[in-house]
Amino acid sequence: MKNKLIYILIVFFSLSSCEEYLDVNENIDAPAKVDGYLYLAGITQQYQGVYWDIRAIGPLTQMMGTSSGTYGNFANHFFALGSDAGAEIWRMTYWNQGQNLENLINQSKDEEDWTLAGIGLAMKAFSWDMLTKVHGELPMNDAFVPGLLQHDYDYQKEIYDQVRTWAYEAIELLERTDNQSYGTKISDNDFIYGGNKEMWIKFAYAVIVRNLSSLTNKTDFEGTYAQELITAAGKSFQSPSDDATVKIGGGSQSAPYSGFNNFWGTARRNLNYLFFQHEYAVQVFTGTVPEYNEATGDKIISAGSNPYYPFKLAEKQIITDTLLNEVGHFDPRVTVKLATESNPTYLDLNVADSVKTYKYYGGSFTGSTGPIGQAPSYYGRTLSSQFSGTVHDGTGRWIYRDDAPYILTTYAEIQFCLAEAYWKLNRTQEAYNAFKEGVRADLQTTARYIFTGKEGSSTGGDKVTTAVFNELASEYINGPYVNGLTNNFTLSHIMMQKWVALYPWGAPEAWVDMRKYNYDIDYTGEVPSSGNGYNQALVDQKWDSDPSKVYKGFYLAPAEVQGRNGAYNVRNEGSPSYRLRPRFNSEYMWNLPSLEKLTPIPGTADNYHTSIPWFVYPGDLPQ
Repeated sequence: MKNKLIYILIVFFSLSSCEEYLDVNENIDAPAKVDGYLYLAGITQQYQGVYWDIRAIGPLTQMMGTSSGTYGNFANHFFALGSDAGAEIWRMTYWNQGQNLENLINQSKDEEDWTLAGIGLAMKAFSWDMLTKVHGELPMNDAFVPGLLQHDYDYQKEIYDQVRTWAYEAIELLERTDNQSYGTKISDNDFIYGGNKEMWIKFAYAVIVRNLSSLTNKTDFEGTYAQELITAAGKSFQSPSDDATVKIGGGSQSAPYSGFNNFWGTARRNLNYLFFQHEYAVQVFTGTVPEYNEATGDKIISAGSNPYYPFKLAEKQIITDTLLNEVGHFDPRVTVKLATESNPTYLDLNVADSVKTYKYYGGSFTGSTGPIGQAPSYYGRTLSSQFSGTVHDGTGRWIYRDDAPYILTTYAEIQFCLAEAYWKLNRTQEAYNAFKEGVRADLQTTARYIFTGKEGSSTGGDKVTTAVFNELASEYINGPYVNGLTNNFTLSHIMMQKWVALYPWGAPEAWVDMRKYNYDIDYTGEVPSSGNGYNQALVDQKWDSDPSKVYKGFYLAPAEVQGRNGAYNVRNEGSPSYRLRPRFNSEYMWNLPSLEKLTPIPGTADNYHTSIPWFVYPGDLPQ
């Protein structure tokens, strides 16, 4: 893709006292009107902000661990005021896209540029859906009202409805006959679908599916939301080739601007060795979820004393197991999605039996040393990434490459949303069919970004060939964990395979699901509360043996099992986090009166981040 300098168009609002002056001195750097298509490139490129915030959300989902002092707060489910970490999606939606996106939509409507207006509305729906899921209540109706110095917050239910309204309006505009002659104005500036209207329609339906999928535990899901989700899924993505991604220029050190490279690539060094894969991710991907003694909470030592996984493994593994010599028991996504120090010189990458022998280690919440070893960086070494030298990481690997696109949503994700909806409707066979399609699709999406390293050279890349990956993928699909599940199919299979498919680019949606199921906390009633699921010292979570537990092997930090014996900050009052705070430098500096009015927990309270969002409640928010 030809590199372009992406301009972010900032719209300046003039005070009335300056109007006469500006009338006679036109500002060519901030013109009164900009052609709509010129906004498009800058707006699409701002989705890199999602990858910024996954450094905060990834630790909340146990996809990532981090030893960063700032982001370690998120791993510990407590983040005090005073930092803008974890608020880049907020900044993206309100400022980087913000008024620029509003101008694109409104000007395009005025000029009957229906395609451009529809694309803008589809992106607006996507961004706001993600924003409310991460932060909860938001200033929506007041967001872009000129002259306001204080912006009232809207509650999540209203925002959810508005997201779908924007998505449906996008579809309606995109389906209109558009008589404008755009030439290459849209195709050259749309880094997602190149101006393809049919793909943008599918994308808008995907936003609707994602929006409704977070409501599957609502008491009225079956009657109010389920059919809408199923209908939208049928009109959304039809194969992995429809996946929504943002193309970027890349160029590594030769790029004219660092921002041309992927935020997670080696050139920008944002996934340095302060971030690493969590032990839970390793357990899930390798089929080594341990069994715990339910009387003591300790892991049970295996009689075989295998130094790699010395603990007795849970009898029921959801994603895969350790029977590497049995056809179909190995999930090859581990070789691509996780990092390993195994095979540092990239030998025998086209030999399946060699690839299967790699060993994977994960870290703790805030330290790279886990229960059985030390987690590597995302590039596969126990030090920060280097892009030059005798031994180095090149331009990275998989989606951690300088030229990798940003993934927004995929066909696989939509299929897992559909599978869960069918499951809630007791339409088990249809749920199973969608589940199998989701796994198959994620294997295809994963393979698309493999960049195999150079044989015999310690210079980065993936430690498997695409051919071997696809061979193992075919075996896995036809093995006991996908096509062979038959009577053993459960909700855990749907949600944990979705978690794997979202790893780690989709951490915000994975966090939606984990909160929706209340982190598998053992409680009674509508939602957990102090004394009912947790107290100041510990969180009472379901054991893996509980059939109702969704995420097998998942335990929060204060769960009183081995390796999980801590406690949250006293200001959490025992609860895990259910939302991120709004951006400090906008809301807490300038909009405090509006935050103070929020219920049931004010936005200014020490434990506001534990306030349970509307999408989690089976009914409405408490008054």
